Amino acid sequence: MPLNEPQQIADLLSGTRTIAMIGLSDRPDRPSYGVMKVLQDHGYRVLPVNPQIAGEHVHGEFVWARLADIGVPIDMVDIFRRSEAAGDAVDEAIAAGAKSVWMQLGVVNEAAAARAEAAGLKVVMDRCPAIEIPRLNIAPINAD
Repeated sequence: MPLNEPQQIADLLSGTRTIAMIGLSDRPDRPSYGVMKVLQDHGYRVLPVNPQIAGEHVHGEFVWARLADIGVPIDMVDIFRRSEAAGDAVDEAIAAGAKSVWMQLGVVNEAAAARAEAAGLKVVMDRCPAIEIPRLNIAPINAD
């Protein structure tokens, strides 16, 4: 079952340090652009993934073409893709050894969530960390 209890979500956000964001846009009018900045300002390292703008920089971070290219441990994969495309992102997260997947508001893919959970990942669906952080009063993340 995806995480729904406030304490479960708070624990996940508090234990996360590195977030890979699949589907980040370099356009300031897109939600992913703003959410990345909010997460960075809260202390998370956010590694953007978007093959269409790979090699560029957004909010000071290099944009990767694929999750597998990153090469550093990933705590959470934040998915800004349509529900139908979330399954591929979840499969990439499993292959990359991520600890959790977070499907953004409006992104629901039960089959992908079940695969992630079967592989030992925690799952959040249809929520936004930029909304949950202030709602749950998550303290800023200190780099370890």
